[in-house]
Amino acid sequence: MSTLLRLAWEFFKAGLFAVGGGLATLPFLYDISRRTGWFTSRDITDMIAVSESTPGPLGVNMSTYVGFHTAGVIGALTTSLSLVLPSFIIILIVANFLKRFRENRYVQHAMYGIRPASVAMITYACLLVAKAALLNTDLYQATGNIGDLISWKAVVLGIVILAAYLKFKKHPIVYILGAAAVGILFRM
Repeated sequence: MSTLLRLAWEFFKAGLFAVGGGLATLPFLYDISRRTGWFTSRDITDMIAVSESTPGPLGVNMSTYVGFHTAGVIGALTTSLSLVLPSFIIILIVANFLKRFRENRYVQHAMYGIRPASVAMITYACLLVAKAALLNTDLYQATGNIGDLISWKAVVLGIVILAAYLKFKKHPIVYILGAAAVGILFRM
């Protein structure tokens, strides 16, 4: 199977089942990474940082990043369109039958089950991102020193940003730009 067709298939599946928004695509990205070797877990962390820092939906931005990283501009277009195509198709179908879907008890029961599954997938994605951002597993494996496991600068920066956000509630871009500046200044 050609790379473009495989990209299209992988991101179509992600778009079809990543219920809950952009973060729900992360388990799919980790799975794609593991199976294809197109990118690493560290690349996913970079994708999240870039995707959170640029305009547009997180999942689409990450799919574009993977497509470009794997197959250039055509790959970026392929992955982006493949990710949104299932939602587009489902929205067209649901819009046609909205009243029937809304009142259908099976649909209501299915949505009751899908909601916690979405929360679980997003939570799992958050844990994977936290592990990649806050732990130095490679350094720990190399040294065996437990103190090397935690990226202390990243943990402190995360706590400071969380505290600042809870206290001041500024726009997220303020914290993203601030964290980028700290990372550049201190080479985190």
